[in-house]
Amino acid sequence: MINPTKFPNRSSIFIPLLFVATILHRLSFNSVFAVCELSYKDHNRLYNYSLASPFRKFPHGVLSEDGFYKVSVNQTVLWFQLCDVMLFNHDPPTCIDCTDCGGPSRCGMGCSALASNIIGGYPVCKSIGRLSSTIVFLMDTKKPHMGVTVKMSNGQPKLNCSLSVSVICDYNGVEGPRTLEKVGTCGYVTQIRHPAGCAKVISPPGSGWGWFGTLLVIILCLFGAYLLAGVVYRYFSLNIHGIDAIPNLEFWASLPHRVQSFFLSIVRRFRGPSQGYRSSYTPVNF
Repeated sequence: MINPTKFPNRSSIFIPLLFVATILHRLSFNSVFAVCELSYKDHNRLYNYSLASPFRKFPHGVLSEDGFYKVSVNQTVLWFQLCDVMLFNHDPPTCIDCTDCGGPSRCGMGCSALASNIIGGYPVCKSIGRLSSTIVFLMDTKKPHMGVTVKMSNGQPKLNCSLSVSVICDYNGVEGPRTLEKVGTCGYVTQIRHPAGCAKVISPPGSGWGWFGTLLVIILCLFGAYLLAGVVYRYFSLNIHGIDAIPNLEFWASLPHRVQSFFLSIVRRFRGPSQGYRSSYTPVNF
């Protein structure tokens, strides 16, 4: 008969293992988010990009829901995934050499970008991007609202291959990669359009005009439109030229004096009658 005292309590072992697994999963999850995050300050505005964050209509952010993006040009086929490694549930790559990106049985699942070229009539694959070597930067620092570029490389010193994907800001929808350019011996450039490429712009408190500034601008614009319409009407309809074409010229000329008198009356009201305004009569004793 088995002595139950020889076996430890399973719950005491399972709980620490579950705790460790949760921490590891959370660390890997946050690392994916951290790879594809960028903050850029331009004057009084802060542009925040978080490509892997979920938002409305796109719960996976910029990540392809298929597990990969694919683009083919001439005899080159390129697979890539942004902010994560690739996952193939369908249409996996068929390559002769895939040792550095998952191996023949899991080709493409060990890296973030894989390129296939026809050599001697056979497709030969090589890794051109890894998640650990992914960086994000602005497409144009003068126009930060345009989007960002995600660049990944394979990290090999002898043949450092890379892929640069421009994520163009487009609020209307998603457009996958259509073009592929080769730069140098082992560099590739493509682009997609995605709402994840649009930044969340944050303005510091007090940097805007506020309601008073907006109201002041509206009043000035209406005043300018009034003056312009009055000058045009008096010039062409009443045939009045020169400075007299300004409508209500007498009123605007006397406005500074009116404002001065108004403020002086307010000052006298609060200060009381001054010495100069006191009566010059002396009291008489009878």
